Amino acid sequence: MKRWFTFATLVALPIFTAQAHWASPGYLELQQSDEYTYSILWKKPLQAGKPMAISPALPDGCIDQTPIKSINTADAVVQRWVARCEYGLAGKSIVIDGLSATLTDVLARVNRLDGTVQTVRLTGDEPFFVVTDSQDWLDVSRTYLALGFDHILAGIDHLLFVAALLIIVAGWRRLIATITAFTVAHSITLAMATLGWLHLPFQPIEAVIALSIVFLAAEIVRHNMSMRTNTAPGVSLAYEWPWVVAFTFGLLHGFGFASALIDVGLPQNAIPLALMFFNIGVELGQLLFVGIFVLITLVAARLSLTRMKWIEVTAAYAIGAVAAYWTIERVVGFWAYQT
Repeated sequence: MKRWFTFATLVALPIFTAQAHWASPGYLELQQSDEYTYSILWKKPLQAGKPMAISPALPDGCIDQTPIKSINTADAVVQRWVARCEYGLAGKSIVIDGLSATLTDVLARVNRLDGTVQTVRLTGDEPFFVVTDSQDWLDVSRTYLALGFDHILAGIDHLLFVAALLIIVAGWRRLIATITAFTVAHSITLAMATLGWLHLPFQPIEAVIALSIVFLAAEIVRHNMSMRTNTAPGVSLAYEWPWVVAFTFGLLHGFGFASALIDVGLPQNAIPLALMFFNIGVELGQLLFVGIFVLITLVAARLSLTRMKWIEVTAAYAIGAVAAYWTIERVVGFWAYQT
Protein backbone atom coordinates (compact mmCIF):
# COMPACT_ATOMS: atom_id res chain seq x y z
CA MET A 1 0.00 0.00 0.00
CA LYS A 2 2.75 2.46 0.94
CA ARG A 3 4.54 2.01 -2.37
CA TRP A 4 1.33 2.88 -4.19
CA PHE A 5 1.19 6.19 -2.37
CA THR A 6 4.87 6.73 -3.11
CA PHE A 7 4.35 6.23 -6.82
CA ALA A 8 1.53 8.75 -6.67
CA THR A 9 3.92 11.23 -5.06
CA LEU A 10 6.45 10.87 -7.86
CA VAL A 11 3.77 11.34 -10.49
CA ALA A 12 2.34 14.47 -8.88
CA LEU A 13 5.56 16.09 -7.57
CA PRO A 14 6.59 17.82 -10.83
CA ILE A 15 3.17 19.46 -11.02
CA PHE A 16 3.42 20.69 -7.42
CA THR A 17 6.93 22.07 -7.70
CA ALA A 18 6.05 23.86 -10.93
CA GLN A 19 3.35 25.75 -9.02
CA ALA A 20 5.42 26.37 -5.88
CA HIS A 21 5.65 30.11 -6.56
CA TRP A 22 2.03 30.69 -7.52
CA ALA A 23 1.19 34.22 -6.44
CA SER A 24 -0.85 34.78 -3.29
CA PRO A 25 -4.33 36.29 -3.70
CA GLY A 26 -4.79 40.01 -4.28
CA TYR A 27 -6.97 42.08 -1.99
CA LEU A 28 -9.19 45.09 -2.64
CA GLU A 29 -10.99 46.93 0.16
CA LEU A 30 -13.27 49.93 -0.18
CA GLN A 31 -14.25 51.71 3.04
CA GLN A 32 -17.19 54.05 2.58
CA SER A 33 -16.74 57.30 4.54
CA ASP A 34 -19.79 59.19 3.21
CA GLU A 35 -22.40 58.73 0.51
CA TYR A 36 -19.93 59.23 -2.34
CA THR A 37 -16.41 58.86 -0.86
CA TYR A 38 -14.37 55.67 -0.41
CA SER A 39 -10.96 54.96 1.10
CA ILE A 40 -9.31 52.29 -1.04
CA LEU A 41 -6.76 49.65 -0.05
CA TRP A 42 -5.28 47.64 -2.91
CA LYS A 43 -2.85 44.78 -2.26
CA LYS A 44 -1.10 43.70 -5.45
CA PRO A 45 0.71 40.33 -5.00
CA LEU A 46 4.24 39.68 -6.20
CA GLN A 47 5.11 36.95 -8.65
CA ALA A 48 8.78 36.04 -9.11
CA GLY A 49 9.61 39.15 -7.10
CA LYS A 50 7.68 41.56 -9.34
CA PRO A 51 4.20 43.11 -8.89
CA MET A 52 1.55 41.38 -10.96
CA ALA A 53 0.08 43.36 -13.85
CA ILE A 54 -3.37 43.69 -12.30
CA SER A 55 -5.20 46.76 -11.02
CA PRO A 56 -8.74 47.75 -9.98
CA ALA A 57 -10.85 49.84 -12.36
CA LEU A 58 -13.60 51.85 -10.67
CA PRO A 59 -16.81 52.80 -12.51
CA ASP A 60 -17.16 55.95 -14.58
CA GLY A 61 -17.74 58.98 -12.37
CA CYS A 62 -15.13 57.93 -9.77
CA ILE A 63 -12.23 60.38 -9.40
CA ASP A 64 -9.14 60.00 -7.20
CA GLN A 65 -9.09 62.61 -4.46
CA THR A 66 -5.62 61.84 -3.06
CA PRO A 67 -2.33 60.60 -4.57
CA ILE A 68 -1.71 56.85 -4.40
CA LYS A 69 0.65 55.91 -1.57
CA SER A 70 2.57 52.65 -2.09
CA ILE A 71 4.36 50.45 0.44
CA ASN A 72 6.38 47.36 -0.50
CA THR A 73 6.06 44.29 1.73
CA ALA A 74 7.65 40.86 1.51
CA ASP A 75 4.98 39.47 -0.81
CA ALA A 76 2.97 42.40 -2.17
CA VAL A 77 2.72 46.07 -3.05
CA VAL A 78 0.14 47.79 -0.84
CA GLN A 79 -1.48 50.97 -2.18
CA ARG A 80 -3.88 53.39 -0.50
CA TRP A 81 -5.86 56.35 -1.82
CA VAL A 82 -9.26 58.07 -1.59
CA ALA A 83 -11.76 58.23 -4.46
CA ARG A 84 -15.04 60.08 -4.84
CA CYS A 85 -17.76 58.47 -6.95
CA GLU A 86 -20.29 61.02 -8.13
CA TYR A 87 -23.14 58.53 -8.42
CA GLY A 88 -22.08 56.18 -5.61
CA LEU A 89 -21.11 52.53 -6.14
CA ALA A 90 -24.38 50.68 -5.54
CA GLY A 91 -25.35 48.84 -8.72
CA LYS A 92 -22.01 49.64 -10.39
CA SER A 93 -19.34 47.17 -11.55
CA ILE A 94 -15.73 47.10 -10.35
CA VAL A 95 -13.24 45.25 -12.56
CA ILE A 96 -9.74 43.94 -11.87
CA ASP A 97 -7.90 44.69 -15.09
CA GLY A 98 -5.43 42.00 -16.14
CA LEU A 99 -6.82 39.33 -13.79
CA SER A 100 -8.09 37.16 -16.65
CA ALA A 101 -4.49 36.61 -17.79
CA THR A 102 -3.34 35.22 -14.40
CA LEU A 103 -3.81 32.13 -12.25
CA THR A 104 -4.39 34.09 -9.06
CA ASP A 105 -7.59 35.50 -7.58
CA VAL A 106 -8.63 38.62 -5.71
CA LEU A 107 -10.78 39.00 -2.63
CA ALA A 108 -12.76 42.25 -2.79
CA ARG A 109 -14.57 43.76 0.18
CA VAL A 110 -16.85 46.78 0.41
CA ASN A 111 -17.45 48.18 3.92
CA ARG A 112 -20.65 50.21 3.87
CA LEU A 113 -21.64 53.17 6.06
CA ASP A 114 -24.22 51.10 7.93
CA GLY A 115 -21.54 48.57 9.02
CA THR A 116 -22.56 45.81 6.61
CA VAL A 117 -19.94 44.21 4.37
CA GLN A 118 -19.96 42.78 0.86
CA THR A 119 -17.24 40.19 0.24
CA VAL A 120 -16.60 38.75 -3.22
CA ARG A 121 -13.95 36.44 -4.67
CA LEU A 122 -12.83 37.39 -8.18
CA THR A 123 -11.09 35.03 -10.60
CA GLY A 124 -9.71 35.12 -14.11
CA ASP A 125 -13.01 33.73 -15.38
CA GLU A 126 -15.01 36.39 -13.54
CA PRO A 127 -12.76 39.41 -12.84
CA PHE A 128 -15.57 41.82 -11.87
CA PHE A 129 -18.42 42.21 -9.41
CA VAL A 130 -21.44 44.45 -8.90
CA VAL A 131 -21.60 46.44 -5.68
CA THR A 132 -24.84 45.67 -3.87
CA ASP A 133 -26.78 47.32 -1.04
CA SER A 134 -26.55 44.21 1.17
CA GLN A 135 -25.10 40.70 1.30
CA ASP A 136 -26.66 37.56 2.74
CA TRP A 137 -25.04 34.63 4.55
CA LEU A 138 -25.00 32.51 1.39
CA ASP A 139 -22.67 34.94 -0.38
CA VAL A 140 -20.25 34.95 2.57
CA SER A 141 -20.32 31.14 2.79
CA ARG A 142 -19.69 30.66 -0.91
CA THR A 143 -16.85 33.20 -1.01
CA TYR A 144 -14.88 31.81 1.95
CA LEU A 145 -15.52 28.18 1.01
CA ALA A 146 -13.92 28.81 -2.39
CA LEU A 147 -11.10 30.80 -0.78
CA GLY A 148 -10.21 27.93 1.59
CA PHE A 149 -10.48 25.32 -1.16
CA ASP A 150 -8.18 27.27 -3.47
CA HIS A 151 -5.72 28.03 -0.69
CA ILE A 152 -5.03 24.39 0.21
CA LEU A 153 -4.65 23.36 -3.43
CA ALA A 154 -2.23 26.24 -4.03
CA GLY A 155 -0.40 25.53 -0.74
CA ILE A 156 2.11 23.08 -2.15
CA ASP A 157 4.04 22.82 1.12
CA HIS A 158 0.94 21.65 2.99
CA LEU A 159 0.18 19.08 0.30
CA LEU A 160 3.74 17.72 0.28
CA PHE A 161 3.50 17.25 4.05
CA VAL A 162 0.32 15.21 3.54
CA ALA A 163 1.99 13.28 0.70
CA ALA A 164 4.90 12.32 2.99
CA LEU A 165 2.41 11.12 5.60
CA LEU A 166 0.71 8.97 2.96
CA ILE A 167 4.06 7.31 2.22
CA ILE A 168 4.81 6.65 5.90
CA VAL A 169 1.45 5.43 7.14
CA ALA A 170 0.50 1.80 6.49
CA GLY A 171 -3.12 0.70 6.73
CA TRP A 172 -6.39 2.55 6.28
CA ARG A 173 -7.17 2.91 9.99
CA ARG A 174 -3.81 4.48 10.79
CA LEU A 175 -4.16 6.69 7.72
CA ILE A 176 -7.59 7.96 8.77
CA ALA A 177 -6.35 8.57 12.34
CA THR A 178 -3.29 10.46 11.05
CA ILE A 179 -5.20 12.68 8.61
CA THR A 180 -7.83 13.37 11.29
CA ALA A 181 -5.13 14.41 13.78
CA PHE A 182 -3.62 16.77 11.20
CA THR A 183 -7.05 18.25 10.44
CA VAL A 184 -7.96 18.79 14.10
CA ALA A 185 -4.60 20.41 14.86
CA HIS A 186 -4.54 22.92 12.03
CA SER A 187 -8.21 23.76 12.62
CA ILE A 188 -7.36 24.76 16.22
CA THR A 189 -4.51 27.12 15.38
CA LEU A 190 -6.30 28.46 12.29
CA ALA A 191 -9.17 29.63 14.49
CA MET A 192 -6.97 30.91 17.34
CA ALA A 193 -4.63 32.88 15.07
CA THR A 194 -7.39 34.30 12.88
CA LEU A 195 -9.43 35.47 15.89
CA GLY A 196 -6.34 37.06 17.43
CA TRP A 197 -6.17 34.75 20.45
CA LEU A 198 -2.64 33.58 19.64
CA HIS A 199 0.10 35.54 17.89
CA LEU A 200 3.21 34.10 16.25
CA PRO A 201 5.35 35.62 13.47
CA PHE A 202 4.19 34.00 10.25
CA GLN A 203 7.43 34.16 8.24
CA PRO A 204 9.44 31.98 10.67
CA ILE A 205 6.43 29.65 10.89
CA GLU A 206 6.51 29.20 7.10
CA ALA A 207 10.19 28.21 7.34
CA VAL A 208 9.42 25.67 10.09
CA ILE A 209 6.57 24.25 7.99
CA ALA A 210 9.07 23.56 5.20
CA LEU A 211 11.42 22.04 7.78
CA SER A 212 8.63 19.69 8.93
CA ILE A 213 8.53 18.25 5.41
CA VAL A 214 12.31 17.76 5.48
CA PHE A 215 11.89 15.86 8.76
CA LEU A 216 9.35 13.45 7.26
CA ALA A 217 11.47 12.93 4.14
CA ALA A 218 14.50 12.12 6.30
CA GLU A 219 12.44 9.64 8.32
CA ILE A 220 11.40 7.85 5.11
CA VAL A 221 15.00 7.59 3.89
CA ARG A 222 16.28 6.39 7.28
CA HIS A 223 13.57 3.75 7.55
CA ASN A 224 14.22 2.39 4.05
CA MET A 225 17.99 2.29 4.54
CA SER A 226 17.57 0.24 7.73
CA MET A 227 15.24 -2.16 5.91
CA ARG A 228 17.76 -2.66 3.09
CA THR A 229 20.67 -3.31 5.43
CA ASN A 230 18.58 -5.42 7.83
CA THR A 231 19.55 -3.22 10.76
CA ALA A 232 17.33 -2.00 13.56
CA PRO A 233 15.77 1.31 12.47
CA GLY A 234 15.60 2.61 16.04
CA VAL A 235 12.72 4.61 17.44
CA SER A 236 10.89 6.59 14.76
CA LEU A 237 8.08 8.87 15.88
CA ALA A 238 6.85 9.23 12.31
CA TYR A 239 6.45 5.47 11.76
CA GLU A 240 5.39 4.40 15.25
CA TRP A 241 3.11 7.33 16.15
CA PRO A 242 2.32 9.15 12.90
CA TRP A 243 -0.81 10.77 14.35
CA VAL A 244 1.30 12.42 17.07
CA VAL A 245 3.66 13.86 14.44
CA ALA A 246 0.70 14.90 12.26
CA PHE A 247 -0.99 16.67 15.19
CA THR A 248 2.19 18.42 16.36
CA PHE A 249 3.16 19.76 12.96
CA GLY A 250 -0.49 20.35 12.11
CA LEU A 251 -0.54 23.07 14.76
CA LEU A 252 2.15 24.90 12.79
CA HIS A 253 0.42 24.37 9.46
CA GLY A 254 -2.69 25.98 10.93
CA PHE A 255 -0.74 29.21 11.33
CA GLY A 256 0.15 28.98 7.65
CA PHE A 257 -3.52 28.75 6.72
CA ALA A 258 -4.30 31.62 9.08
CA SER A 259 -1.74 33.91 7.43
CA ALA A 260 -3.72 33.81 4.18
CA LEU A 261 -7.02 34.40 5.94
CA ILE A 262 -5.66 37.28 8.03
CA ASP A 263 -4.32 38.92 4.86
CA VAL A 264 -7.81 39.10 3.34
CA GLY A 265 -9.65 39.53 6.64
CA LEU A 266 -13.05 38.41 7.88
CA PRO A 267 -16.37 40.27 7.57
CA GLN A 268 -17.05 41.71 11.01
CA ASN A 269 -20.75 40.88 10.81
CA ALA A 270 -20.13 37.20 9.92
CA ILE A 271 -16.80 36.15 11.47
CA PRO A 272 -17.83 32.66 12.71
CA LEU A 273 -19.55 31.88 9.41
CA ALA A 274 -16.61 32.98 7.24
CA LEU A 275 -14.07 31.15 9.43
CA MET A 276 -16.11 27.96 9.43
CA PHE A 277 -16.55 27.86 5.65
CA PHE A 278 -12.91 28.75 5.01
CA ASN A 279 -11.93 25.74 7.13
CA ILE A 280 -14.47 23.54 5.34
CA GLY A 281 -12.97 24.63 2.04
CA VAL A 282 -9.49 23.68 3.27
CA GLU A 283 -10.73 20.23 4.34
CA LEU A 284 -12.52 19.62 1.04
CA GLY A 285 -9.35 20.49 -0.87
CA GLN A 286 -7.32 18.18 1.35
CA LEU A 287 -9.80 15.33 0.83
CA LEU A 288 -9.67 15.89 -2.93
CA PHE A 289 -5.86 15.65 -2.81
CA VAL A 290 -5.95 12.40 -0.83
CA GLY A 291 -8.63 11.02 -3.17
CA ILE A 292 -6.49 11.73 -6.24
CA PHE A 293 -3.59 9.92 -4.59
CA VAL A 294 -5.77 6.92 -3.85
CA LEU A 295 -6.91 6.84 -7.48
CA ILE A 296 -3.31 6.93 -8.72
CA THR A 297 -2.34 4.14 -6.32
CA LEU A 298 -5.11 1.93 -7.69
CA VAL A 299 -3.79 2.49 -11.21
CA ALA A 300 -0.25 1.72 -10.01
CA ALA A 301 -1.43 -1.51 -8.42
CA ARG A 302 -3.07 -2.60 -11.67
CA LEU A 303 0.17 -1.97 -13.56
CA SER A 304 2.28 -3.75 -10.92
CA LEU A 305 4.38 -0.64 -10.51
CA THR A 306 4.68 -1.30 -6.79
CA ARG A 307 7.45 -3.80 -7.48
CA MET A 308 9.97 -1.01 -8.10
CA LYS A 309 11.68 -0.76 -4.69
CA TRP A 310 13.52 2.44 -5.50
CA ILE A 311 10.30 4.46 -5.67
CA GLU A 312 9.95 5.21 -1.96
CA VAL A 313 13.47 6.55 -1.41
CA THR A 314 13.40 8.49 -4.69
CA ALA A 315 10.16 10.20 -3.66
CA ALA A 316 11.58 11.00 -0.23
CA TYR A 317 14.69 12.59 -1.73
CA ALA A 318 12.57 14.59 -4.18
CA ILE A 319 10.23 15.84 -1.44
CA GLY A 320 13.11 16.54 0.92
CA ALA A 321 15.11 18.45 -1.70
CA VAL A 322 12.18 20.72 -2.55
CA ALA A 323 11.38 21.29 1.14
CA ALA A 324 15.04 22.00 1.98
CA TYR A 325 15.14 24.62 -0.78
CA TRP A 326 11.97 26.23 0.60
CA THR A 327 13.46 26.23 4.12
CA ILE A 328 16.60 28.05 3.00
CA GLU A 329 14.64 30.43 0.76
CA ARG A 330 12.21 31.36 3.53
CA VAL A 331 14.90 31.84 6.16
CA VAL A 332 16.93 34.03 3.81
CA GLY A 333 13.82 35.97 2.84
CA PHE A 334 12.86 36.46 6.48
CA TRP A 335 16.28 37.79 7.49
CA ALA A 336 16.52 39.96 4.40
CA TYR A 337 13.12 41.48 5.18
CA GLN A 338 14.14 42.10 8.82
CA THR A 339 17.24 43.99 7.75
